[in-house]
Amino acid sequence: MPHLTRITMDPQVMGGKPCIRGMRVTVGTLVGLLASGKTTEQILEAYPYLERDDIRESLEYAAWRTEEVDLPLAS
Repeated sequence: MPHLTRITMDPQVMGGKPCIRGMRVTVGTLVGLLASGKTTEQILEAYPYLERDDIRESLEYAAWRTEEVDLPLAS
């Protein structure tokens, strides 16, 4: 995984989904908002506690995950 300081995963927060800085805002939420046409400025207005770098790292994390290969465990 790339060195991402803003993406956290804690089983006690949102079931362990990748979140922004331990908050209850998931990477999936931000990527989904961008995919639906929201701009970074619109997202920051709707979530004033987020920062521009949170959105950038969310995209970086999502891009990294698409390149990751899941291999089945040998039985």
